[in-house]
This record gives sequence, structure tokens and C-alpha cells, in this order.
Amino acid sequence: MARESFGIGTVRVRPGRAQNVELPMIRTVTGAENNLPVRVVHGRQDGPVVWVSAAIHGDEVVGVEVIRRVLADLDPKAFCGTLIAVPIVNVLGFMTGDRYLPDRRDLNRSFPGSPRGSLAARIAHLFMREVVAPASVGIDLHTAADRRSNLPQVRADLDDPVTRRLAAAFGAPAMLHAQIRDGSLRQAAREQGAKVLLYEGGEAMRFDEWAIEPAVAGVHRVLTELGMSEPWEGDTPGADSVELRSSGWVRARRTGILQVECALGQEVARGDRLGGLSDSFGRRLAVVKADRDGIVVGRTEMPLVNTGDALMHIGSRA
Repeated sequence: MARESFGIGTVRVRPGRAQNVELPMIRTVTGAENNLPVRVVHGRQDGPVVWVSAAIHGDEVVGVEVIRRVLADLDPKAFCGTLIAVPIVNVLGFMTGDRYLPDRRDLNRSFPGSPRGSLAARIAHLFMREVVAPASVGIDLHTAADRRSNLPQVRADLDDPVTRRLAAAFGAPAMLHAQIRDGSLRQAAREQGAKVLLYEGGEAMRFDEWAIEPAVAGVHRVLTELGMSEPWEGDTPGADSVELRSSGWVRARRTGILQVECALGQEVARGDRLGGLSDSFGRRLAVVKADRDGIVVGRTEMPLVNTGDALMHIGSRA
């Protein structure tokens, strides 16, 4: 028997087809409609329903390029299951290069949302209803916040066997057992029973190729692990992901100008020198040292720092 069409919004996508869908979202003050753009790849054969999303923060553009490349390599006629791709979740923030929505709310702290709540709550509710509800697995693509950079990594509940298997299949340089944040997409989706991987890599408002390539390969590997597609021809598997169980930021003990002396992915030991803080004449004010053993998974790219600012993010194996 032929597989049934996939319904999303008011559209039904036939088996063996890929189709763009516009989900009505809000009407702006000018009277124009703003829609949530979605592409559905509905395979001919049965299989899981998976979503992949990006730009839930409007300045995090790496994931948009990742999804573009993944979609370019998928053939719906040879695909099993259904992929719901949402390259730009925060449409309004993306148009202005802003992390947040116009009302300054963080969309990724507004889930599961409400049909009668704030703008953020309404967008979150729409996403949960149309994208998350039919899916069993989700991949949410992120970058670091403004003026920070992140080592390519997967954050997930590594104590859940299925999620751990998918995180390992993704094959990022690191996979971090991360706590759930209240109001996040990952929390809301998990409460609905979905297995969720959150990818972090690169900087905001940058197409960092070193962060794009591992994510493209990782998404393809997860689809293969789920039996939805054949192994990707462009894959060049590297070393296994390093498992990290906790993480924390090294913070500035003084205000000054930061000279960074560590690289993303660098192995460090407690007490290792990571950089220094100087005044504008070059007088050394403080040495920045690692406060734990582990791997540098994130760092600030802002040389001007104040006391207490987060400087280097270290993930630990314990």
C-alpha cells in the first residue's frame, strides 16, 4: 500500500516529494503576513518523523546554512520517513540580525508557548503544534551567543540510551551531558516524548565553515542511524566524540584587556594558563587559569572584559 500523505498546516505532502510550506505566524503593524517557512521531505517508505531547526535565536546563522546543504543532498524518492526542516524559527529576529524577538523575549525560553500569550509564546505554540508534535526526534542547531565562539558539540541527555546513541552517531568533536533549561525547546519537546539533540558550533552572524561541516555530516549520520537514508557520500568520519559530563566558565577576576592563549578543543588541566588580562599600557593585571581539568568548548571573542565576565568554557569528563 502507498504511504499516506503528510499533513502540516493546511497542506498535505505526498509520498516521494519535498514541498515548501508557509505556516501563518503573525500579522505585522504594516498589515503584512509573516509566515514560518518549512520544508517537508516526505519519503516513499515508512520511517520516523524527525525535525531539524535553526535560528531560534535570530543571529545564529550557521544552522541555516547547515539545513540548506542537508536538504540539497536528500532525495525524497529514496528517503524513508519524514523530515521537517525549519531553517529560520525566529523569522523576525533573523530579518534584523537580532538574537531576540522585537519585544526582547528569548524565544528559546518561551516553550511550550500558548495560543493566546505573548508573541514569543504564540510562535513557540505554533512550532510545538506543527513541527514537534508529529516528530519522535529533533535536532536543534545553535551557535554561541554574540561575541563568543563554541567548539562543535552536541548537548543532550546522555543518560537516556536512545539519545546517547544518536549523539554518538552525530559524531561532533564533543558531546556534553547538559541540563535542561526551563522554557527551552529541548525541555518542551522532551516532555512530549521526543529525543532531542542540541548542536552548538561557531559564532553568531558568521558562516564558520569549521562549524558548518561537522553539523552537515552529523545530521546526515543521524538520519542514517535512524534508517531514513543511506550513508552520506560526503562523509569523512573522524575520531569518536569526547564525552563530557559537566562544564563551567572561567570568569575574569579583574577588568582589563584579554589576551587569549588557548584554542577551542584544547585539553587543559587545572591551573594551566589560558590567557592574561592587561591594562591599555600592557601592564599585566591578572593571569587567567583553568579552574578544572577538561576541554575548552567555548570562549569569549571580546577582548574588553569586566570583572566577572565569562571568558573560557571548559567541559569536564567527570
